[in-house]
Amino acid sequence: MLGRVFNGIGEPIDGLGDVENYISRDINGVQMNPVSRKYPRNFIETGISAIDGLMTLIRGQKLPIFSGSGINHNALAEQIIRQSNIKDADEFAIVFGLMGAEYETAEFFKRSFEENGVLSKVVTFQNLSNDPSIERILTPKVALTCAEYLAFDLEMQVLVILTDMTSYAEALREVSTLKGEIPSRKGYPGYLYSDLASIYERAGMLKDKKGSITQIPILTMPNDDISHPIPDLTGYITEGQIVLNRELYQKGVNPPINILDSLSRLMKDGIGREYTREDHREISDKLFASYSKVQDVRALAKVLGENDLSDDDKKYLEFGEMFENEFLNQDSNEHRDINQTLDIALEILKLLD
Repeated sequence: MLGRVFNGIGEPIDGLGDVENYISRDINGVQMNPVSRKYPRNFIETGISAIDGLMTLIRGQKLPIFSGSGINHNALAEQIIRQSNIKDADEFAIVFGLMGAEYETAEFFKRSFEENGVLSKVVTFQNLSNDPSIERILTPKVALTCAEYLAFDLEMQVLVILTDMTSYAEALREVSTLKGEIPSRKGYPGYLYSDLASIYERAGMLKDKKGSITQIPILTMPNDDISHPIPDLTGYITEGQIVLNRELYQKGVNPPINILDSLSRLMKDGIGREYTREDHREISDKLFASYSKVQDVRALAKVLGENDLSDDDKKYLEFGEMFENEFLNQDSNEHRDINQTLDIALEILKLLD
C-alpha cells in the first residue's frame, strides 16, 4: 500500500491496479486498553524550527494544527510529510488522509510527493469536495485502520496526517441532519466530542508492540474562532495544539505559527540529553518568556511610540523582529535539524544578554 493513492473508502485510484487483500479489519478500530499503552517518548523531527524547538512532536502523540481559511496549512502539511523522520527508525511511514479537498489541492500533494521522492513512504486516502459526504466520514477511519496495520502488525513507526477535520465534522453534521438527529452547538450532533475522540484516541504506543501511531489532525477554524466547537472539542482530546496566526501570515512569516497560543503537552518527556540536546528545555523556556515580553512591549509602543521606549524595551522589539524573521520564518524547502534550530535560537537570544 505504500506509494499508492486510494479514495476515501480504500479503493485504488492511481491507475496501478488493485491491491491484493487477504486481511479484513473493522474500520472503527479496536480501542486501546489504557493499561496496555506505553508512555510516548522520543521526538519526531519535522525539520521545522518552530515545531521542533518549541512544541516538539513526540512519537505516539496526537498534536493538531489549528488554521484559518486561506492560511497556508496545506503547504505546512506537505513540508511535514516531506521532511519528517525519526532518529534510528528504519521503518517509518506516513498515512495521509485528505478530506473535502479541491482537485488542485490533491494534485499539489501528489505532485510534491512524486517530485521529492517521498511517495514510496506515503499511503494517501483522498476524498475530494465533490465526493459523497458519507465517504468523507469514512476516510479518517480507513486511513487509521491502514496505519494500525502498518504500526502494530508490521512494527513500523507511522505518522498520520488528517486534513481537513472541519470538512469531516461538517459532513458528520450533514448526515446527522438528514437522519433527523437532535442538533447541539451550531447544528453539530451531540456526539461530536465522542466521535472526534474515537479518531484521535487511535494514536499511541502499546507495551507489547514496537510500532507507534503519531497523529497530526489539521482543521480550519471558521472565522478564525478557536472557541468554535471543532477546535474547542479537539483541544480537550489532544495533547496540545499548533496554532497558525493570520497576522504573521500576512507579514510573510512561513510557517505563521503563533507560539504563545501553541504548546505540546508531552514535549517535556521527549527532549533533553537522551533525545534532542541537553539545553533544549532551557532554550525553549527563554524563547517563550522573551517573545511574551515582546508582545507587551509592542502594545506599549503603540501607545507611547518607539522613540519613548527604554533601551531594554527597544532590544525586545529588535529581538521580536529577529525571532520572527530568522527563527519562525523558514523556506519551505529548508530542513533544519534539531541542532541547527537550537543554535539559531541561541544566536538570537544573545541580543538580550
